Amino acid sequence: MKFLLLMGSPRLHGNTAELCKPFREELEQAGAQVRYVTLADKTIHPCKGCYACQNVEGAYGCVQQDDMQGIVSDILWADCLVLATPIYSWYCTACMKAVLDRHYGLNKFYGSAKGSLWKGRAVAILATHGYEAAYACEPFETGVRRLCKHSGLHFAGLYSVRDEDDLASFQTPAAVEGARAFARSLL
Repeated sequence: MKFLLLMGSPRLHGNTAELCKPFREELEQAGAQVRYVTLADKTIHPCKGCYACQNVEGAYGCVQQDDMQGIVSDILWADCLVLATPIYSWYCTACMKAVLDRHYGLNKFYGSAKGSLWKGRAVAILATHGYEAAYACEPFETGVRRLCKHSGLHFAGLYSVRDEDDLASFQTPAAVEGARAFARSLL
């Protein structure tokens, strides 16, 4: 199985990256192929809402030339897309949100092109947050579930850990085993 782990934290070695380590290790130890892409060091412009992509049959078709082109190639390669993000103000980070907004060209529902380029793939969430889990993650999870339903994707679940002691919160045996168990559940 092929996994794309999109790491959406602006801190490349922060809490979310720490939680990704045991998750990724478990996938790789099970023989999965994993691509780990950090978004903070990419240029991802916001969607222009121009609809140009909706008239390009069989391809992404976005008129903007930035790092999203490579991310889309990785999305199309993967069986499962894992959105790893800290939760800021009850939603993902700005760079993750830009990627999610730019999904538009993967669905051809609003122009002359038809179909979905990514239908059937799984999407999972790996999140870090400050508040209690349901309170912190529910708005983002709801948004991703709706995106999945709209796009013909399978929502595969969410695993999250609360930041109570900075990086140490994500290195506890419970956090590490939880990330590993979540990875196994996706295989």
